[in-house]
Amino acid sequence: MEPLETGTTQTNGAMVMPNGLNTPGFNSPQVQALADYSTLELAQVLAERLSISEGDWHRLKANRGVRAQEQIAVALVFLLNDRPQDALAHLQQATGWLDRSISAPPCPDHARLKG
Repeated sequence: MEPLETGTTQTNGAMVMPNGLNTPGFNSPQVQALADYSTLELAQVLAERLSISEGDWHRLKANRGVRAQEQIAVALVFLLNDRPQDALAHLQQATGWLDRSISAPPCPDHARLKG
């Protein structure tokens, strides 16, 4: 096995998660039920689940972890739709949230009220 930078290891092309990320529930009935869905469908559900709702915007707009998760999930959807440039743009946004090179934009409601 050759170690990768992220702490994962690779064996014969298959990714193996580090011990701290292994989840015993991967073979649970709930997880098995998800096998009926395509990878794209699962990614779309994840992206929807991780997107910040209008009601949570003020509370979560500057939460770097939440914003990075949102961008990474959207990037995955674009990548699965064979749109690597769009995926890369969202991954760069996620990186910006995590390395603190970007910050939250102004509230959309405040911009409307000024106009």
